[in-house]
Amino acid sequence: MSDHASHTGSAQPSRRSFLKTSTAAVTTGALAANLMLPTGAHAGESNILKVGLIGCGGRGTGAAKDALSADPNTKLVAMADTFADKIEIKLSELKKQKIADRVDVAEDMKFVGFDAYKQLLATDVDVVLLTTPPHFRPQQLQAAIDAGKHVFAEKPVAVDAPGVRAVMETCKQAKEKNLSVVSGLCWRYHYGKRAALDQVLSGGIGDVVSIQCTYNTSGLWHHDRQPGWSDMEWQLRNWLYFTWLSGDHINEQHIHSLDKMAWAMGDEPPIKATGIGGRLSRTDPKYGNVYDHFSTVYEYPNGVKGFASCRQQNGCDNNVTDFVMGSKGICNVFGHKTVDLAGKPLWKYKGENNNMYKTEHEELFSSIRNNAPINNGEYMTRSTLLAIMGRMSAYTGKTITWEDAMNSKENLTPPKYDWVSMDVAPIAMPGVTQFS
Repeated sequence: MSDHASHTGSAQPSRRSFLKTSTAAVTTGALAANLMLPTGAHAGESNILKVGLIGCGGRGTGAAKDALSADPNTKLVAMADTFADKIEIKLSELKKQKIADRVDVAEDMKFVGFDAYKQLLATDVDVVLLTTPPHFRPQQLQAAIDAGKHVFAEKPVAVDAPGVRAVMETCKQAKEKNLSVVSGLCWRYHYGKRAALDQVLSGGIGDVVSIQCTYNTSGLWHHDRQPGWSDMEWQLRNWLYFTWLSGDHINEQHIHSLDKMAWAMGDEPPIKATGIGGRLSRTDPKYGNVYDHFSTVYEYPNGVKGFASCRQQNGCDNNVTDFVMGSKGICNVFGHKTVDLAGKPLWKYKGENNNMYKTEHEELFSSIRNNAPINNGEYMTRSTLLAIMGRMSAYTGKTITWEDAMNSKENLTPPKYDWVSMDVAPIAMPGVTQFS
């Protein structure tokens, strides 16, 4: 999950070559980190890559720790957040970690406010970690690429279609400028998941027939409103519960499941999506305007259907699983194994169970040091739009086509960013809320 912000594209490997190239990237990343290969145009003769953190919430702290753990020649030198207290809290936490000796953030490298990211990007950092709430991703990613920075961008990368379209263009610009953009869709960096999806994409279970992905969890954190908080501050500090900030939990959390569904389909988009959803347990106004459950059916050109469901409700059974059904067998994605249609084992992954969060950054830093940019733009934007079209369908009660979603004019950006009153949008009601 992220912690503050708003607005993807590059060519991906072929379905059958993905694992081969991914494994090569992993190997190269490890070698680059260990051998301290020469850097590109930024880090200079010291080989130290200067890192800036934009968004100092829980995910931001985790990303900073993972980044510094991934490469010994990195240093965190700048932090930015809308709130000063978040910078101080998270800086204190980082200084208690094993990487504390490479946390070196001077007072004049702490930036606060809505424009804090601009101030950080004006410094000499080489790499930025974008971990603010998803709403801000498009504008911050654009600013980072304009400033010539390599980027780690948390998922999702937008909350509406204009944001997705903007990120697509930004990632094209990143490719032209030889800058890396690595996505926080972390399962793409897990060795076991790479091997399991390679089984699917290389025909190990025959032709894909259907996909089931489930992300049913308990409720998440919430911060009680404090005296003196404006509506804007209250929403920012509880960004999960406001669609304009998070895109709802189908976008902010369930995107991981939808991304694996997209992966299994070779990242080809579906024709349409039909979804339902609502809020049965999140009835308190403190939960803003998001839903607590969604169920969506995605239909692909070849007749394959993806059945995706997610829930954030306390007191219920949790289930986070993905299954790909083929004409010759079934892939248990989280189990890293396949079986035939009679249940007989076909294949099981026996390799390393890596730390995917660390691997993301190992491969990012390797790409910088080898001047071989990674650009995850295409899949990170497509998976974001998958989630958004599922939300659109559930909110409106209508079947939404891929073209509908891609061309949508719905823009969740507020009139302006300031500390005065920020009204909470009404809760979407299927059959009443209109698609735009």
